[in-house]
Amino acid sequence: MNNVLEIKNLSKTYYTLSGKVNALDNINLKINSGEFIAIVGSSGCGKSTLLNILAGIDKDYEGKIIMDKNSIGYMLQNDALLPWLSIKENAMLAKKFNHKINEKYVLNLLKKYNLLEFIDKKPNSLSGGMRQRVALIRTLASNPKILLLDEPFSALDYQSRLIIENDVYNIIKKENKTAIIVTHDISEAVAMADKVIVLSKRPGRIKSIYNINLDNKTNPIDNRSDEKFNYYFNLIWKDLDNNVI
Repeated sequence: MNNVLEIKNLSKTYYTLSGKVNALDNINLKINSGEFIAIVGSSGCGKSTLLNILAGIDKDYEGKIIMDKNSIGYMLQNDALLPWLSIKENAMLAKKFNHKINEKYVLNLLKKYNLLEFIDKKPNSLSGGMRQRVALIRTLASNPKILLLDEPFSALDYQSRLIIENDVYNIIKKENKTAIIVTHDISEAVAMADKVIVLSKRPGRIKSIYNINLDNKTNPIDNRSDEKFNYYFNLIWKDLDNNVI
């Protein structure tokens, strides 16, 4: 597989009224095309900061990031659909800033993932899972190579979370995208990811990388029943600083 992203000696420092805060320290990582990567770590270890840097939102850092800057799509913690726009308008929102976005491609995605009949409806008429699918399709509209997901399921109840994890995972795999998800949920990380990266407490450093090799890897719900699931869960749980994430 080809590298789509390489991070070299990445460090991030914040300057506050209280003084200097080292958020990330010497992050080195290579990610291959098609991989699904999960990042876990204690609160404040720099997980979301790392995503913001990769997304180009935070440009003040040391080190080097090698990738196509136009290849990133960013899915936030909530769906952020605009309530006064239709589903189609929300899915096509990025076209206002990127005229290369193909309306036919977006409509095909809406059709492929069972949303075409709802394109003229407003977001408040959709279930939480359908809204998240729209949010993901909006992220896919520019056809990015890499998707960044910042705790996209954290606001959902447990049952909805499992169902939408499955939806998002299946769409990402079918569209052959590379994905990086930040999560507090070890189960989610093991169920979805090919690799789980554990960050240390601040300043965040890569403490461990686990290759998740389940026997019958299919989807996040079924993966939780795999015999090796608890093995990986316990390894990662013990590796987290203070067992708090």
